[in-house]
Amino acid sequence: MFEETIQDDIKIVTFKNGKTNPINKEMLLQLKKIIDEVNANPTPKGLILTGAGRFFSSGFDLPIFINFKDLKEAIEFFEMEEEVLLALFTCEKPVVSAINGHCAAAGLIYSMAADYRIAKDHPKIKIGMSEIKIGLGLSIAQHEVMRFGLDSDLKFRDVMYFGEMGGVEKAKEMQLIDEVVAEDQLIERSKQVIKLWIDTPNRPFIQMKRQLRMDTARRIQKKLKEENWQDGMNTFFKEDVRQTLEFVQASMA
Repeated sequence: MFEETIQDDIKIVTFKNGKTNPINKEMLLQLKKIIDEVNANPTPKGLILTGAGRFFSSGFDLPIFINFKDLKEAIEFFEMEEEVLLALFTCEKPVVSAINGHCAAAGLIYSMAADYRIAKDHPKIKIGMSEIKIGLGLSIAQHEVMRFGLDSDLKFRDVMYFGEMGGVEKAKEMQLIDEVVAEDQLIERSKQVIKLWIDTPNRPFIQMKRQLRMDTARRIQKKLKEENWQDGMNTFFKEDVRQTLEFVQASMA
């Protein structure tokens, strides 16, 4: 589901799951293991997330949501998912998203958890959040990660409420990405950023990142523990939402 390679002592993790690289449970568990290994060892220097083919990732694998048997199963999935997203957001080493193709929904959320986002310069690539159009909101960690990555409530409003998919230049304008580079420079530039940040005496990047993200990480943990977010999982059992999810899934098949 994820293809793992090492280049220049940097771990490259490639979404590789069918035509649109949707994220399933197995991929989330694999990603958590990768992050734990990156944190526990002096090498690799950092982590690059990218995709195979024309997609970075289309988001979560919709049959997961369609096939939830009951509220308990939905809650258990998102308990696990929130843990993985928080782990990615707080990964000690530099994380760069190398966006090779279309990037939407959870694909964009997991990209936003990175420290830096670089997109391939291609006129057909679309990047954005369409959740509002299919009846889905954001979980606690998803909301906080998206809000952290944008510099204002207005930017968050425009990205989330309008639910539009735009090209790479529009995505840069909206601060969903940081750079646009030629296709043959995508991975090389991602590695360059990681080396620039981590190849220093004593690796102060690790402390700086921890301090920068600490408040958001603690807020996520506090909200998950204290707020009644579980009732929101009833969304997946509403008929209009299920019909929309089934329609979207059929159109992507």
